[in-house]
Amino acid sequence: MMRFDDIVRLTGMLAQDAAAAAPAAGASTFMKIVENSIWVGIAVCAAGGMYAGLLLMRRISQKRFPGQASEQAFLNEVGECLDRQDFDGALQLCDTPAVWNKALAQLALLALQSRQEPMKKIRQLVGERFERDILGSLDRMNSWVGTSIKTAPQLGLLGTVLGMINAFAKIAGAAATGVDPKELSADISFALWTTAAGMAISIPLIVLQGSAQNSIKQLQENIDEGTGLFLDDLAAAKSRAGI
Repeated sequence: MMRFDDIVRLTGMLAQDAAAAAPAAGASTFMKIVENSIWVGIAVCAAGGMYAGLLLMRRISQKRFPGQASEQAFLNEVGECLDRQDFDGALQLCDTPAVWNKALAQLALLALQSRQEPMKKIRQLVGERFERDILGSLDRMNSWVGTSIKTAPQLGLLGTVLGMINAFAKIAGAAATGVDPKELSADISFALWTTAAGMAISIPLIVLQGSAQNSIKQLQENIDEGTGLFLDDLAAAKSRAGI
């Protein structure tokens, strides 16, 4: 039969074990929350980056004509109106639903609405509108893609570091009794999978961003050429009309 002092001693030992286990359990719970947060962050980067990239490509497609032939046909129709000094007809061509979203039509509409201004002023207005409203909005969406490209690998690297910290902590805490390989494999697997996930997200987004940047550059070249031709026709029409 156990004596009273034996019971007291046993109770004290159990209390010490519980006190030692409580911080470890709390730390384990905290690390689990952090690990889950990393996976959530990686998923958000993947979804947000892909959404921004696809939205960017769609916006670029809306801003340009389907092909060079359709763009030239639009310029020819507007040019014919300007040759007849039919400024209202040119305005109607630039303000039809079929070309509302086209950057060239928007800039031509602005120039026609400002035709009473000197040509130098009109060219300045057109250039500023293109840089601020069109290229500016595309650049903002492109920056979100770039943010996802940079953030996803960083989250993966954070997961790698935390996984290795957990693994080494288990090795250090069980140096005398040994470590169960299954416990280490879970931490190492988490470390490697987060790195792989971050890279798997950033690589397709890099390709998507590169394609978008090339499309933006091509759009800018087409707009520079198209607005140059249009503004030359507008200058000639203003001269003939004595504006």
